[in-house]
Amino acid sequence: MTMLWTATEIAEATGGSVHGDFTVGGVTFDSREVQPGDLFVAMPGTVHDGHKFVAAAFQQGAHGVLVSEEVDGPHVRVDDVAAALDAMARTARARLSDDAVVIGVTGSVGKTSTKEAMHCALERSARGRTHCSVKSYNNHTGVPLSLARMPRDSRYAVLEMGMNHAGEISQLTRLVRPHIAVITAIAPAHIENLGTIEAIADAKAEIFDGLEEGGTAIVPEDSPQRDQLLKAAKGKAQTVLTFGSREADAALVHAVDARSGGSLVTARLREREVTYTIAQRGGHWVTNSLAVMAAVEAAGGDVAQAGLALADMEGLKGRGERHVIDVDGGEALLIDESYNANSASMVATLQALAKEDGRKVAVLGAMKELGAESARLHADLAGPIRDAGVEQLVLVGNEMAPLEAALAGAIPLARVESAAKATDAAKAIIRPGDAILVKASNSVGLAKLVDALAGGR
Repeated sequence: MTMLWTATEIAEATGGSVHGDFTVGGVTFDSREVQPGDLFVAMPGTVHDGHKFVAAAFQQGAHGVLVSEEVDGPHVRVDDVAAALDAMARTARARLSDDAVVIGVTGSVGKTSTKEAMHCALERSARGRTHCSVKSYNNHTGVPLSLARMPRDSRYAVLEMGMNHAGEISQLTRLVRPHIAVITAIAPAHIENLGTIEAIADAKAEIFDGLEEGGTAIVPEDSPQRDQLLKAAKGKAQTVLTFGSREADAALVHAVDARSGGSLVTARLREREVTYTIAQRGGHWVTNSLAVMAAVEAAGGDVAQAGLALADMEGLKGRGERHVIDVDGGEALLIDESYNANSASMVATLQALAKEDGRKVAVLGAMKELGAESARLHADLAGPIRDAGVEQLVLVGNEMAPLEAALAGAIPLARVESAAKATDAAKAIIRPGDAILVKASNSVGLAKLVDALAGGR
């Protein structure tokens, strides 16, 4: 086990008191994820108090716990567990070496995929000394947890930041203190809370609030909010870069479909032109890769190695993972995009579906947090669905009624109210040779449909 924290270091960072000496090699606040040697952080919760799971954490091999009350077993006791985790995050960030590079990533769409791609790309340059957020741990608890997990000898760190309301990213980025801050894209996600696309862009631009002196901002060249983002970045970054079309600092020269199923991309960077392959399908992945290359170059990484890493990168669960499934004596392709959805990502994945072989089937669930724009944005998917050549469609949720009306019977479809019913509907229509896209906001629960369809292999 690699030592991450000692009990004394935790106490010094948090102002807590040590009760039984211990060292830990990992940190988690989910008792189900505890691995031998971990620190379990007993976070207070709106539904469950983490202190109720301390005994279970020790049974699973935790070496110590962070708590605000007396417990049996080695622990550090603090007044406020959530504040203590923030304090550990600040300490973990402060103890990095002066030559370490921290990259912060946000955006309405593509931030987790881009973060993972940056991690893979930089890991080759750093020979393993690279840290990143796991899953989508990008909120007020996930970001400090990701920092607290960061090894002190990390050469690169890539941290994802998300938000539901204005002001949230500003707080997170001041914990992360990135040297490089990347905005992937602006789209009407969370518009229910923020009101306008311009307010969403302002909220994402808060990532520049925490930039270290001499830092670099990277923004999308082709976004309608480009000038708004550039204005926000120029007040806080020494260097401002764009990625995207030919006018960008990381510019797409050309991209073609690769034999492997992804894309072969040539990009012009500030210091060189580079050609590389992306394993993932779709124009959105081409654009994401330009953001990755811009960040790797700005971080002093090896862009050639980054290209090799992108070629090897597999799809992420819920974000493009591909499954070959058994169907009636044959096989079909299942594309898992079940983790998140907004109008921009729906269109991007439908465009990628259009390039797949076989009959196109889509199981699409509601896009959440769209507020007054919900009916229009759902109905607007009718065109992209037709353009993708979708031949069979399953719609999930009441929010999909405007889309059903907009399609006006042009495509055979079933609209159901739950993931369980969607599973039954999908099983009834898919056949060998199909390419099946599954996409929705996470709360719709279509990950269960993916598990049910892919569970046979």
